[in-house]
Amino acid sequence: MKISTRGRYGLMAMYRILQNYGNGPISITEIAENESLSVAYLEHIFASLKKAGLVKSVRGAFGGYELAKDPAEIKIKDILMALEDDIEISCSVMTNKPECRNLNGCATRDILDKIQIRIDQVLDSVTLADM
Repeated sequence: MKISTRGRYGLMAMYRILQNYGNGPISITEIAENESLSVAYLEHIFASLKKAGLVKSVRGAFGGYELAKDPAEIKIKDILMALEDDIEISCSVMTNKPECRNLNGCATRDILDKIQIRIDQVLDSVTLADM
């Protein structure tokens, strides 16, 4: 499993929104400048975050994005799931991936399942507020 730039940049952007929490929306341009990211790339990220119900947009001269929920209600897993195709170990039996041809005789199955369980536990237990 590897978190893509999309996932990392999404976490960075959500952290910037968290820092502004309670002070109104923050513009994509300001986030992009603070994190040295592309505005166009952030627009795609925010479209996914908005679709997932994690942020809401505010129109107008002082518009931008703000959290759609309390930061303590937004799990890191929610953010990553909105942005990543997959946050699972590709050949863990828990993922039910069809590319594994050796489920029953796999020497790594047990350890990969344990790793996946731990990853899920961490992502489910850490919220945006914890950042």
